[in-house]
Amino acid sequence: MRAMTTFDVRRQRGLALPVVLIILAVMLVSSIYLMKSIHSTTLATGNLAYDATLGQSVDLGLHTGFEWLKTTAAADKTALDADSPNNAYMARMDTSVGPRDEDFWSAKKTVTGPEGVRIDYVIHRLCQASGPYDSGNQCVQTAANTALPGTTVGVGASLATDTPAYAGSPQVHYVITARLRGAKGASVVNQMVVLIGA
Repeated sequence: MRAMTTFDVRRQRGLALPVVLIILAVMLVSSIYLMKSIHSTTLATGNLAYDATLGQSVDLGLHTGFEWLKTTAAADKTALDADSPNNAYMARMDTSVGPRDEDFWSAKKTVTGPEGVRIDYVIHRLCQASGPYDSGNQCVQTAANTALPGTTVGVGASLATDTPAYAGSPQVHYVITARLRGAKGASVVNQMVVLIGA
């Protein structure tokens, strides 16, 4: 057997140990980052699911307000010319206040949603004043379009997109706003615009 020389001892020192330690340090840092990323993703997913649940719950206020508006308009459209605070209805909209102001919710009505959450809603007619829409009152209106897709154009009529055939009676705009204040300071406000023929 051959005796070990000084050259053999030097060659056995090598660089394997420092390289392995560097690789282990990189893997440790990567695994810590991966764990933090998974935790952040889980929190974000939970928050999005909670927000979606609140958004669906607040829609109950929109549907309740729409049902009252539809029923009232079918029975007597002139009843929509005056405020009805007991039904969360205002015949005009004050544009100086918005859904973040408490004055906006002065005529609110509250319904109880799933799991006992309280949902506030209010209905505003998009007019500057109470009273009939056509007596000098400035209201947001849309003329009803009676043209059906696929109909033929008569002789002398225009094919331009800015010349539709309108019905005689306009549709007045109403906005229903609903809000829900959830746990952990969460708050959701949804709005729906409804057009009702005058």
